[in-house]
Amino acid sequence: MENQIFELQYAVDTFYFLVCGALVMWMAAGFSMLEAGLVRSKNTVEILTKNVALYAVSCIMYMICGYALMYGGGYFLAGIQGGESLVTDALAASVENGFGGDAVYSKASDFFFQVVFVATAMSIVSGAVAERMKLWAFLIFAVFMTGVIYPLEGSWTWGSKAVFGLYSLGDDFGFSDFAGSGIVHMAGASAALVGVLLLGPRKGKYAADGSTKAIPGANLPMATLGTFILWMGWFGFNGGSVLKLGDITNANAVAMVFLNTNTAAAGGLVAALLVSRIKFGKADLTMALNGALAGLVAITAEPSTPSALAATLIGAAGGILVVFSIVMLDKLKIDDPVGAISVHGVVGLWGLLAVPLTNADTSFMGQIVGALTIFIWVSAASFVVWSIIKAVMGIRVDAEEEYEGVDLSECGMEAYPEFVNPSA
Repeated sequence: MENQIFELQYAVDTFYFLVCGALVMWMAAGFSMLEAGLVRSKNTVEILTKNVALYAVSCIMYMICGYALMYGGGYFLAGIQGGESLVTDALAASVENGFGGDAVYSKASDFFFQVVFVATAMSIVSGAVAERMKLWAFLIFAVFMTGVIYPLEGSWTWGSKAVFGLYSLGDDFGFSDFAGSGIVHMAGASAALVGVLLLGPRKGKYAADGSTKAIPGANLPMATLGTFILWMGWFGFNGGSVLKLGDITNANAVAMVFLNTNTAAAGGLVAALLVSRIKFGKADLTMALNGALAGLVAITAEPSTPSALAATLIGAAGGILVVFSIVMLDKLKIDDPVGAISVHGVVGLWGLLAVPLTNADTSFMGQIVGALTIFIWVSAASFVVWSIIKAVMGIRVDAEEEYEGVDLSECGMEAYPEFVNPSA
């Protein structure tokens, strides 16, 4: 009887993991739609190409070396078989006495769930460097980001390895990041920030007198659709990070994580909408969309311990913060077309710092040390990689190509050819 219960839980947990991974994979479509909606029409094909290509690159690099670097083992994942599982000896022994709380699922499903997180981190970079970066320079960076940079910082957090043998974020400082406000989102934003600084702003974004010119996106319905897709995918992002479903305790935990994820997004959107109305005198849709994403990023660090009201307030704080961050980065002439650095970086940090508010097992000092470790490593490693790519092949298209749009120069086609040539 115990073995039958064990096999049932194994099947349920593995299936749940795979479904959540599929939801996170669907976030790639959300990022694609969001970014395509927030860039100008002449840059749509290139941003879509980057998103679909980075997903494929992420899957291959994480298979070749990323997963092994993050969690140990050999450098190639080809040896994983469908029958391998993440079942601890303690759990196997506890079957006789009822069941333990450790994870029980296929190792292949674990890889699948982890690889879509890698792609999410890289997608954050895509939007920030949009409209002026060379496609192949971006994809070369994606190889290093997904194969080495992200897996190493992930190994210090979720992989429980010591940071270059010096200290353990979990054991020494009690650092906690439930689903990746820092490990995924702030890491992606850190790489994006370095890329943006080396790349420079888009032509015409900042005038000589210091004023900022708004460059509106071409398709706000598409951006809104992308936000809803991301909102939906986030249930897999946070819910899957519970790691299992096959018992009452964890089923209740999953339900609470879903609830808090949803209400944090709602709080972030409403707060950003209200702030934009007060600050700009208008209900700014793009700020509202980024507010929803900010709420999602903020709650990702700890969606299991807050009450629904606390989660709403954490998300709302993220929504308020993202509006002021976007404005501030513009004043600093840091050109981020989609607001990715603010949403995922600034609010990702807030998410980490909010964890001790509802989780008594963590501390602000531990969260700060973890955040600094992630930021310093990803920024420094990204700077080296970006700089080498810039020296070898350049990272920015020339002024004429940027003026005409990178769709033609990088991809040789237009997203909306009938608008330019009615006879097409």
